[in-house]
Amino acid sequence: MKSSMVQTGSRTRSFTHFFICALALLLAAGAAHAERLRDMATFQGVRENQLVGYGLVVGLDGSGDQTTQTPFTVQSVVSMLQQLGVNLPTSSTGLQLKNVAAVMVTASLPAFAQPGQTLPVTVSSLGNAKSLRGGTLVLAPLKGADGQIYAMAQGNLVVGGVGAAAAGSKVQVNHLSVGLINNGATVERAVPSAITQGDSVDMELNESNFATASRVANAVNQKYGSGTAIALDARVIRIRAPIASGDRVQFIGALEDIDVAPAWVRAKVILNARTGSVVMNQAVSLDNCAVSHGNLTVVISADNAVSQPNAFSGGKTAATQNATISVDAAPGKVILLKGGAALSDVVKALNSIGASPQDLLVILQAMKAAGALHADLDII
Repeated sequence: MKSSMVQTGSRTRSFTHFFICALALLLAAGAAHAERLRDMATFQGVRENQLVGYGLVVGLDGSGDQTTQTPFTVQSVVSMLQQLGVNLPTSSTGLQLKNVAAVMVTASLPAFAQPGQTLPVTVSSLGNAKSLRGGTLVLAPLKGADGQIYAMAQGNLVVGGVGAAAAGSKVQVNHLSVGLINNGATVERAVPSAITQGDSVDMELNESNFATASRVANAVNQKYGSGTAIALDARVIRIRAPIASGDRVQFIGALEDIDVAPAWVRAKVILNARTGSVVMNQAVSLDNCAVSHGNLTVVISADNAVSQPNAFSGGKTAATQNATISVDAAPGKVILLKGGAALSDVVKALNSIGASPQDLLVILQAMKAAGALHADLDII
């Protein structure tokens, strides 16, 4: 058993060493190659627009809203029927509907979408419906942030989950109150784009960086001539473009294929306090520091016994508990990290002292407080 444990630990250390070396090689390779502009930036005005609407899902098999607790479902049904020419008495507000559910409908309107184009929509239960499986969304308008209707949605829902209940028992797989309708919405209004107007286009970097913005402007000027591009700030680069639509589209397509080597980003360490995950970029470095890591283990064990008194003493039988407390303080390990250490050195050093991901959270915070860690700590 001991030999097997030693071999397993050796394989684990070998895998960790291989992973660290592979990570360092990948980072070095990524830093040496340029990226296309299409992967680094977008054009101002080329964006998606969020749409939202309210509707009703009908045809459910008794799994709809409990209308006594969701009166807006009944109100919506009455309003819809009135628009269809069905007049209900005023006492109809107490309808008990089990096959209808009030839902919110959401979709994303892509850039340059034209009337007649279809979009996928997500349908989510708004009330207390048990399931939307097998339902049909009734025609629902989808509005943008300006209150205008940009699409109409309708169709049969596809729900990825399944559930069953009988005799007080219930089984459910995945989620039943959200469904999808592929090509469920039809665009009715196009969003005008500013990219076809004026004599220039604005390119926006995905990450603000003055050096990268300057490099992008220089790369464009080298290809199309001095004065074609100018960096307005750390994110926006203004580029002179042809006026004609066909020429402009061809020009923008060629711009996206230009290769630019991005500047080094700020050193950053991302800490997930809930899962213990730690992610560092290649710019993280250290000053000289020493890290000590040790464990303190407290073990409390109890031994239950029964006391049997002498028959002539008149005593009673009683249960006794003998507690044993031991404290095991593992000797701390101290490691010296030399100044200028790169990412691979930091990870290798912290793993060598047996630090778990949760330990790394505390160690890195302490190193940052001591001024030895040159990176921004981002705790999520």
